[in-house]
Amino acid sequence: MAKNGRQGEGGGRPVVVFDERDIAQCEALAAVLNKEQIADYFGIDQNTLRAVEKRQPEVFHALKKGKAKAVAGAGMNLIQQSKRGITTATIFYLKTQGGPQWRENQQGGSSGNVVLQVVNPNEVD
Repeated sequence: MAKNGRQGEGGGRPVVVFDERDIAQCEALAAVLNKEQIADYFGIDQNTLRAVEKRQPEVFHALKKGKAKAVAGAGMNLIQQSKRGITTATIFYLKTQGGPQWRENQQGGSSGNVVLQVVNPNEVD
């Protein structure tokens, strides 16, 4: 493919622009793929995807929204498992979302003695 004009005069590769369908696909794919994989899906380089995100903020927001929806769904699943008495789900959720007092220290042990009490909100006075 021949380059049109001299450097800086618009020659080179055409600019990638995502249409509404591509943007919707981005949102759906962001739930299960990372940005490198999404770029591969569209047949573009990661740098090109980043450039599209900068030029088209709606692409950036679709990727963030898709990822956030997936994280919210996983979090809701953990909460439901916790309510059903699955202790490992409760511990994992608290370690990732409960703040520093629930995280393990760098030595791999617990950061303190913690008593875990699972409460069913439907049974609280």
